[in-house]
Amino acid sequence: MIELGRINNLEILRDTSVGLFLGDEEGNDVLLPNKYVPTGYEIGQKIKVFCYLDYDERPVATTLEPDIMLGEFRLLQVAEVNEFGAFMEWGLEKHLLVPFREQRVKMKEGQWYVVHCYLDERSGRLVASNKLDKFLSNDTVDLKEWEQVDLVVTRQTDLGWEVIVNERHKGLVYFNEVFKPINIGDVIPGCVKTIRKDNKLDISLQPLGAKVLEPAAKKIYEVLVENGGFLGLHDKSAPEEIRDVFQMSKKTFKKGLGTLYKDRKIKIESDGITLSDD
Repeated sequence: MIELGRINNLEILRDTSVGLFLGDEEGNDVLLPNKYVPTGYEIGQKIKVFCYLDYDERPVATTLEPDIMLGEFRLLQVAEVNEFGAFMEWGLEKHLLVPFREQRVKMKEGQWYVVHCYLDERSGRLVASNKLDKFLSNDTVDLKEWEQVDLVVTRQTDLGWEVIVNERHKGLVYFNEVFKPINIGDVIPGCVKTIRKDNKLDISLQPLGAKVLEPAAKKIYEVLVENGGFLGLHDKSAPEEIRDVFQMSKKTFKKGLGTLYKDRKIKIESDGITLSDD
């Protein structure tokens, strides 16, 4: 089956004047126009392509990889607004439509918005929506605490940054647990900190508990090496100084120091930390 909005691994069936026809195992085919045909191809070989509808509403393939695919949430820029809606830049010739009915606020040309890409059942076209909540649910959450997750940052609230978790759920990263700059639209890794009784998700941008020790210690060690083996920071330094240098909390920093100290990688002096000669 050839899936619109996704990467398909298709077989090169035949060469024509307009491009290559590619097919799946079910006998479906799609055109890869000449401008996307790779050099040195062979009939029968497999090729990975993205499939969508062209300007004439016909399925077409491209070797370009768009900035958003079916089921994803991404930050895109409005290229044009006309009587049909807003058209977003997404890395392909034909822009991605956000109909007026799918705009949470009226979109403006040149502005950036987080949108969700989905297949419109009525038209069969790939379209996008800025009404994100209708595509998210926390009714059932098949996650565990400390589990690694993929995040898309959507907006800033009074408590912290709202994020989309694994393209399915809503979560929150509290301001006092953010130790590096983040922005709306960032696609970043995270970790499930707490699953509340109502299935609301508290998310951390750092691994939790014992899992934080190894990466924290590694980062401290790498920065030490980059700075010639000495840093004027230690376990008594201000949290702000630690955050500026390492993008981590003081608690995490102290745990990382402890790991390095136990492994005899560092010496802790009154004016800072140095690499050990051992």
